[in-house]
Amino acid sequence: MGLGVSRGIAIGPAHIAESGGLDVPNYRIGDDAIEAEHARFSGAVDYARGQLVKLRKQAAKLPGSAAEELGYLLQAHGQMLEGSRLVRGVENRIREQLINAEAAVSQEVAEIAHIFSQMDDPYLAERGRDVRDVGQRLLRSLMQTPYRALADLAEGTVVVADELTPADTALLDPRIVAGFVTAYGGAQDHTGILARSLGLPAVVGTPDLLEHVRQGDIVIVDGIAGEVVVNPDKETLARYEERRDELRRQTRKLERLKNVPATTRDDVTIGLQANIDLPGEVEAVLDNGAQGIGLFRTEYLYLNRPDVPGEEEQYLLLKDIVEGMAGRPVTVRTLDVGNDKLPYSLGEHLQVSPNPAMGLRAIRLSLKVPALLENQLAAILRAGAHGPVRILLPMISTASEVRQVRAALKKVATRLRRRRVPFADPLPPVGAMIEIPGAALAADSLARDCEFFSIGTNDLTMYTLAIDRGDEQVAHLYSPLHPAVLRLIQFTTAAALRARIPVNVCGEMAGDERMTALLLGLGIRDLSMASAAVPRVKQRIRALDLNEAARRAQTIMDQADAGMVAVLLDDFNALA
Repeated sequence: MGLGVSRGIAIGPAHIAESGGLDVPNYRIGDDAIEAEHARFSGAVDYARGQLVKLRKQAAKLPGSAAEELGYLLQAHGQMLEGSRLVRGVENRIREQLINAEAAVSQEVAEIAHIFSQMDDPYLAERGRDVRDVGQRLLRSLMQTPYRALADLAEGTVVVADELTPADTALLDPRIVAGFVTAYGGAQDHTGILARSLGLPAVVGTPDLLEHVRQGDIVIVDGIAGEVVVNPDKETLARYEERRDELRRQTRKLERLKNVPATTRDDVTIGLQANIDLPGEVEAVLDNGAQGIGLFRTEYLYLNRPDVPGEEEQYLLLKDIVEGMAGRPVTVRTLDVGNDKLPYSLGEHLQVSPNPAMGLRAIRLSLKVPALLENQLAAILRAGAHGPVRILLPMISTASEVRQVRAALKKVATRLRRRRVPFADPLPPVGAMIEIPGAALAADSLARDCEFFSIGTNDLTMYTLAIDRGDEQVAHLYSPLHPAVLRLIQFTTAAALRARIPVNVCGEMAGDERMTALLLGLGIRDLSMASAAVPRVKQRIRALDLNEAARRAQTIMDQADAGMVAVLLDDFNALA
């Protein structure tokens, strides 16, 4: 068992990929060798930059959003080689510790990757892999050890590896490779994201697999259940082949729903929007029939770079997204990072916190650094001249935070007006992420200062239950079906309805068709999710009677046990 990161079933002969590990030399150098070692490291950096330029040219030929996804990733990798903390750290280690360049690279990469691994946001925590990828590239250059890329694979091959870098993944040909499985990796790393972009079934996190599979063995990869089967018997093989064919039929059926409204059996239309991280995902949003972008996470703009993106850079990126959506609404969430989720470029503004999840992060960081917030608001306002946008504020806990942002928004608008720069008129709606229990309980008062709510069920569940789902010791206790979480969602929804402002759910619950009936039964009428989930959720909506869903939701809300909630919900879903 592992973690399914890209839906689908692949069946084919295994190709065991080369391990990325290197035997890194570690030795002392004399004072007189520092300059030469710096020069050797500088040459490796230059060579690595050249490799990345070539890879970006190759990546541009990839299908769909994979080309842009890998393009941004390789650009970020290149920025890590431009006077970044990584480069400076290696140079300092060579000079101060009197060690060879390979050892300095290995130690600096390990330290930076460890910092990322401690982050409580899964997406940002996985960015440590980007640092390790760049480190491996530098080490191979220093040690003159070329990487044997995946090539000359037979059609229908299943790639099996300790780990695949995003560059490896993106350059796999979906017409040749059926899928892949790795010993390490996570759902939010770029390898998983690219697998989904390429439509390759994939499972990661199977550390013992390589002990049981040999070159040419028949391997089944179930990217939905996270299962991997080696050398299946005839019955198992036939069962998975039947499931694979059924999934293909379902996909063709779901594709026909693209232009069909998400309307329940009793004629209530539900809004379905998509969450995105990258501009290149706009194509997938439209292909899957989403009505807009309910959440654009702006964090990636700040990652793996030595500087903070300016107003103009952010504006041009947002403009492309807004224009690409062709009149459909785009909700932009302001920067949601901080402390242990810290881009290099923002380190000067923060100190280490004893409890990062409750420290200086998200809107608290933006309000502490006005220039950071104002640049982002200016970019959003300017993009709003090209189509409808909304501004979503993360980790709101008090109405005063919303009012401070509104004051900053008016200030920025005045400045843009004086510069005679076109911007959204009237000003875009401002909404709050409801992801802290205190915000949910104060939803009535927050609604007076907000024009919409967006319920972030991931963090709301974590904060309500005091459970970090990234901690394997307690992750099994993490449950969005806990009655306390459901009551906070119900309370927030009721407050929004009383105030006559829109409310949606943008956490993982929104994209899980198992949860659809419950959320609609609680009064939610707008959902935002990964674009690939839109057709499945739409299909579920079209099979629902909203009155029946509301009655079942009321029964569920009378329960005091998450297990009974799950039973009642699954029983209702089975009837549909």
